[in-house]
Amino acid sequence: MRAQLSKALGGVRGMVEAAVPTIGFTATYVVTDQVRTAVYAGIGAAVLLLLVRLAQRSNPQFVLNSLLGIAIAAFFAMRSGRAEDAFIPGILLNAAYGAGMLLSIAMRWPVVGFLIGTVTGDPTGWRSDPGILRLCSRLTWILLAPCVLRVVVQYPVYLTEGDQSGLLGVAKIAMGWPLQVAALATMVWVLARGRTPLESRPGATA
Repeated sequence: MRAQLSKALGGVRGMVEAAVPTIGFTATYVVTDQVRTAVYAGIGAAVLLLLVRLAQRSNPQFVLNSLLGIAIAAFFAMRSGRAEDAFIPGILLNAAYGAGMLLSIAMRWPVVGFLIGTVTGDPTGWRSDPGILRLCSRLTWILLAPCVLRVVVQYPVYLTEGDQSGLLGVAKIAMGWPLQVAALATMVWVLARGRTPLESRPGATA
């Protein structure tokens, strides 16, 4: 079960791949003070990661997600000429993710259940067991926490006067995969505290 959850969330490699383009963009902008050059650096890093995935013939899903994200960020930054605007899509996306996960919990269709279902091949079967439903709700709360923290920290920084791109870049990197890894570790800890409903079902694996 823990391996399935890690796979559904991209694992450590997927999280690192999500951070590298942001590191390239932010570091290049700090050094050159050129939005266009920073955009090229961020996109170039994502393309390089994609080529590595293709060369290894491994799943490029998370690199493609990263490439799409940096492309959208680049559009915002180049349209306004302000490097800090590159971080607005990420802030909005985290707000949307947070609202969506909160709604899924309220409607008793927690997002983590679907993440698990896509890996196990049974997208909705988990909901028939009240114990599994409660567990998926708890895990979704844990997955929701990083999204809320990113918005609460990064949006006020964006609203601060002056060029805050460097600080936003540091915040985005620090609150990116490290927070996601912490959330994943907490989810694994919840699963490992004892016998969970998922572990007690016939044929379940940990």
